Amino acid sequence: MNIALWIVQALLALVFVAAGFRKATQPIDTLAVSMKWAKDFSSWMVRAIGALEILGGIGVILPAATGILPWLTPVAAIGLVLTMVGAMILHMRRGEVSHIGLNVILLLLALFIVFGRFIVVPLA
Repeated sequence: MNIALWIVQALLALVFVAAGFRKATQPIDTLAVSMKWAKDFSSWMVRAIGALEILGGIGVILPAATGILPWLTPVAAIGLVLTMVGAMILHMRRGEVSHIGLNVILLLLALFIVFGRFIVVPLA
């Protein structure tokens, strides 16, 4: 189970750091080509979402890997769960139900980390 958790943590870290970096650095007009919702938000809000995704991605790996405040790993995963809930609400309100599938998968993977790192294989 520990190996599965590390694999999922690494996967989520890659996905969220990459997605967050894109939101934090690319011009809004460029983002809006593939992320239509970006034009409906101020640039600082899109940048903030990107920064939070980067921090969440780093948070699911770094504390566990270093052993420094390892309880932050499942807490970061909770943050990613909340991020995906917000993304799903956004897509539902915009009528983009077809976009929700990836959000659900990422939410479930983050919940797996929360459950696994708090209950099954806690980090000490």
